[in-house]
Amino acid sequence: MLTVGSQAPDFNLPDQDGKDVKLESFKGQWVVLYFYPKDLTPGCTTEACNFQEVLPEIEGLNAKIIGVSKDPVKQHRKFADKYNLQFTLVTSENSNMVEEYGAWQEKSMYGKKYWGIARITYIINPKGKIAKAFEKVKPKEHHLEIQSALKELQ
Repeated sequence: MLTVGSQAPDFNLPDQDGKDVKLESFKGQWVVLYFYPKDLTPGCTTEACNFQEVLPEIEGLNAKIIGVSKDPVKQHRKFADKYNLQFTLVTSENSNMVEEYGAWQEKSMYGKKYWGIARITYIINPKGKIAKAFEKVKPKEHHLEIQSALKELQ
């Protein structure tokens, strides 16, 4: 996990349309950078749809949402189309960005250990620094947590 006050590592990753997305291009805006395990799975779909629901309010707070997983570009496009997601999804499929942000973690399911993306979210301030970090995110209420945090930070 990155610590509050530290510089957010820059990245240059393809979005759901294959276009490059750079963190530095969001200077002057707040960024909600959320990491999730896999497109089109129940928890990840709930989290994404909830973010879509509050997108107008979040954008009204001068913030952009960027979702990150290791799913390929085509999978992100399918996910965005199926649920009409109007925010950016980037792939870290061929990048170590997930590791740089501390979201690549050892996990355990049914006693079996494996590596995967942990549900972690960072709010990055307009100067590119970590303003708030969320670990062990609960998909059903996380959007409200983020909305509240953005209001408090401003």
